[in-house]
Amino acid sequence: MQFHFLAAADPGLSDALDPDVLARMWGKIESWFYQHYSEILIAFLIGSAIYLALRFLRVRARTFAETRADCHSFPAIVGRTLSKTGAFFLLLVSIRLVTRFAATPEAIERVITFLFTIAAVIQSAIWLREIAIGLLERRASDSAGQGSETLGNALALIRILITIALFTVAAMVILDNLGVNITGLVAGLGIGGIAVGLAAQGIFSDLFAALSIIFDKPFKRGEFIGYDDTIAKVEKIGLKSTRLRSLTGEEVIISNTNLLDKEIVNYTRLERRRTRFAIGVVYQTPPDQARQIPGMLRMIVEDHGAEFVRSGFVGFGSSSIDFEIEFDIHNPDYEFVYNKRHAIGLEILQRFNEKGLEFAYPTQTTFTAAPDGKMVMPYPKDGFTVKPE
Repeated sequence: MQFHFLAAADPGLSDALDPDVLARMWGKIESWFYQHYSEILIAFLIGSAIYLALRFLRVRARTFAETRADCHSFPAIVGRTLSKTGAFFLLLVSIRLVTRFAATPEAIERVITFLFTIAAVIQSAIWLREIAIGLLERRASDSAGQGSETLGNALALIRILITIALFTVAAMVILDNLGVNITGLVAGLGIGGIAVGLAAQGIFSDLFAALSIIFDKPFKRGEFIGYDDTIAKVEKIGLKSTRLRSLTGEEVIISNTNLLDKEIVNYTRLERRRTRFAIGVVYQTPPDQARQIPGMLRMIVEDHGAEFVRSGFVGFGSSSIDFEIEFDIHNPDYEFVYNKRHAIGLEILQRFNEKGLEFAYPTQTTFTAAPDGKMVMPYPKDGFTVKPE
C-alpha cells in the first residue's frame, strides 16, 4: 500500500523504491560510495558542522527569548519561534545543503527532496503557529488583570483553532506536492467548515464579542457602566455573557453580543464630573446683594477644591429670582464626588444665611379690592388685636 501511495505521489520515487529495483540501486549506491568516498566524507563533515551550528543558533534563540525582560516583545516572539525548530528539519537542511557536493545519485536525491518537503511544510506550520500565538499573547498582555480566567480560556481555544487550521493547510500542501488530487478534500473541508460555522454561529459570536471586550477594553471588571436604563458594576466577563451587579443589588446577566450592540456609558472613566445647582432667592432681595451671588458661589466652589465653570442669573421665576452654578469635580470615584457635592451645597446654605439671603419657595399673595376698585389690605396697616368676648 505504501508503494501505491508513492506511485500516486511521485512515479519516479516509486520506481526508485520498488523492491525489484532495490538490488540494482543498492549496487549503484555502493559503487557511488567507493568512487566518491572522499567527497561523501567532506560533505558529512560540512553537514555535521552546519547541523551543529543550526542547533547552536536554536539554543541561543531560546536563551535570548527566556532572558528578555518583556516576554511579549517582538524579539522575544522571534526567539521563541526559532527555538521551536525541530531537529529533524535541521538535519534535512544540513543534508540538503551538501548533497550537491557529493554527486548524490538521483534516487537518493529524490528521497531527500521528498523528506525535506514534508519537514519544511510542517516546520513552517509550527513557525506560523508560534508567531500567531505570540502576537495574540502580546495583544492580550495589555489586558492582564481583567478577565484573566476568560482570557485564558479564550486563548486556549484560539490556540487549538490556530493549530488545527495551520496543520490542516500543511497536510493539504504536502499532499498537493506529492501529486495527490486534493480538490475533493478542499471542497469537503469547505462545506464542513460552513456547516460548523452555521451551527455554532451564536457561540462564536459571543466568543469574539468577549475577545473584543477584553482586547478593546470598553470596560473592565470592577467598573460601573450604563446601558439602556441599567447602571451596574461589572463583576465578570465570561466567554458567552457578562455578569453585572445593579445599583439596587440584582445580578444582571447579558450576552456579550447583545451588550456590545448597545450604547455603553462607562462612568468609572470619567475624568471629571460636572454638577449644576439651581438657586432661587426671593424677589425682595436687594439688587446689590443679588450681584454678589455669582462671586460668592465661585469662592465656595474653589474653597472646596472643585473647578468653577460658570455662575449667574438665568431668569425670573414665578416666585424667585433664579441663579445657576456649574462646577467640575476631578475625581472618577462617585462617592468622593457625592460627598464633595454635599459639602458645597451645605456651604452655600450657610453663607446665604450669614449674608441674609433668603431662598425662595412657592408662595401666593392675595390682594383684595373695594367695590370702587381701590386695593384694600386684608388687615389694618397698624395691625389688629382680637378682643376677648
